[in-house]
Amino acid sequence: MDVNELLTRFSEQQVAAFMLVAARIAPLFIVAPLFSSKMIPRRVKGIVAAALAIGLMPVVKHGPIDLSPLGFGTLLLKELLVGLAFAYALAAMYAAMQVAGALLDTLIGFAFGAMVDPVTGAQSTVLQQLYTLFGLAIFVAIGGDGWVIKGLGRTYEAVPLLEAPAIGTMVQGAQAAFSGIFVAAVMIGAPVLIALVITDAAFGVVSRVVPQMNIFAVGFPAKIIIGLIVLGASLPFVSGFFVDQLQLSIEQGLRLLRVG
Repeated sequence: MDVNELLTRFSEQQVAAFMLVAARIAPLFIVAPLFSSKMIPRRVKGIVAAALAIGLMPVVKHGPIDLSPLGFGTLLLKELLVGLAFAYALAAMYAAMQVAGALLDTLIGFAFGAMVDPVTGAQSTVLQQLYTLFGLAIFVAIGGDGWVIKGLGRTYEAVPLLEAPAIGTMVQGAQAAFSGIFVAAVMIGAPVLIALVITDAAFGVVSRVVPQMNIFAVGFPAKIIIGLIVLGASLPFVSGFFVDQLQLSIEQGLRLLRVG
């Protein structure tokens, strides 16, 4: 093998490795919080993804990559699956914030009005947007993007570039992350939920004692006021819970990944 052929082969291996690393990064910009935000232009996402792939290249250790169409296609699909498993754990954590907001919107009465969420690009209600933007602000303030990138780098320790992940473990972890969304949402909105249940019970008693009172005219604004007051008082605790959940979700995303 002459020098030119060796250089050509080396460049092919480097390009193949770059494409595989980019494939593992790509799901972050589809489902992960902040990275998948609709407020970020697609061109910017592509530039950032390419920069992350270049930055991770020196830490990714690998042997000769199979450049045949079938072999390389299999590796590419595997990398997409690994990246999706890691990003899914983060997306499940962020979805809990959205579910909590949607649940409170229904109980308070804000579900009657909806608008376009600038983060997800979907139609959402007032408190759902509030929790979404609040979670995003906390994510940026604590440097969550740096945590995610470090966690992504650690995925290569769990599943190297040319190794196959354990599918059974990934499926079980994805099921656990999905089932924990509603539990986390209830924990996030628990103070407001309890306050609203007590308010409804109190107005139920009042309607029995004073049946001539128009309970709907009084109860609706009262629920809004009480809900917003308790929500504002609970936001500092929600931020602490969100930080803890972010760390747990990154750890969970790494636990999903192991060599099969």
